[in-house]
Amino acid sequence: MPAFLSVQDLYVRFRTEDGVVQAVDGLSFELERGRTLGIVGESGSGKSVTSLAVLGLHDPRTSEVRGRILLDGQELTTASESALEKLRGDKMAMIFQDSLTALSPYYTVGRQIAEPYRKHTGASRREARQRAVEMLARVGIPTPALRVDDYPHQFSGGMRQRAMIAMALVCDPELLIADEPTTALDVTVQAQILDLLKDLQQQTGSAIVLITHDLGVVAHTVDDLLVMYAGRAVERGTAREVLRTPRHPYTWGLLGSMPRLATDADQPLVPIPGSPPSLLDPPPGCPFHPRCRHTAEVGGDRCRTERPTLGPGHGSACHLPTERTR
Repeated sequence: MPAFLSVQDLYVRFRTEDGVVQAVDGLSFELERGRTLGIVGESGSGKSVTSLAVLGLHDPRTSEVRGRILLDGQELTTASESALEKLRGDKMAMIFQDSLTALSPYYTVGRQIAEPYRKHTGASRREARQRAVEMLARVGIPTPALRVDDYPHQFSGGMRQRAMIAMALVCDPELLIADEPTTALDVTVQAQILDLLKDLQQQTGSAIVLITHDLGVVAHTVDDLLVMYAGRAVERGTAREVLRTPRHPYTWGLLGSMPRLATDADQPLVPIPGSPPSLLDPPPGCPFHPRCRHTAEVGGDRCRTERPTLGPGHGSACHLPTERTR
């Protein structure tokens, strides 16, 4: 049976004055209903670009999207804008990274939640307003019947994020993409937001894509994990496999640069040397080789000339032996 969401050999490129930016370079992954896929990587690795491609939000005048994106068997990359509009907010929805800019300052929170509900269900204004109140209550906003008429600037950061979740979930989408949903929130609110997403998934059976750069967040949230670097998938597997027995040097670097409670407080973190490559002119072969400490173990120029492939199951796009772990 085909996966609910299937991304096959996806390429996303942007035309700029300096040249063509190769933001996503041959990415493939699948996601089943009721499961959560975490996508991690440094800024600029292609995480958000991938999510916008799934929703068909890239401007065709400045971008090129190639490959296949199938949602419940429906092809999205060749779908018309009108077809995508029917899906967005209804069958698939997104929680954007910055709630302050994603929410319009000119309209009340309740109106912004009610609008997609009216569009996709044909509900009356009164019914849509009641639905907005119900959604605000569902995501934990106190006194929702009063707060429904407030504007975004009257909400705290955590409450705005909850309102964004309410707006994304108002039509009970089958696919929810959450792009850094806990950015700039304190640890307590982060935990509340992540618990909320998990509870809502259990209620609706939706598939969730959680995009983040925080491995601490995904450790207790996701079922499967995809590690991206320079627009490519470099490691993929269940969250347990990737976090317990990581196989790619980039994943080792991400884990090594993360503080842990079990280690000595005076033990220094080990940063990944160098910087991510320019996507205007990505390096040949393995994109991580200019920063990798293990190229000598592979030997020769293989890392610099040959692009490694990502194998099935717990796969790693690396020339090191698959049984090699840090």
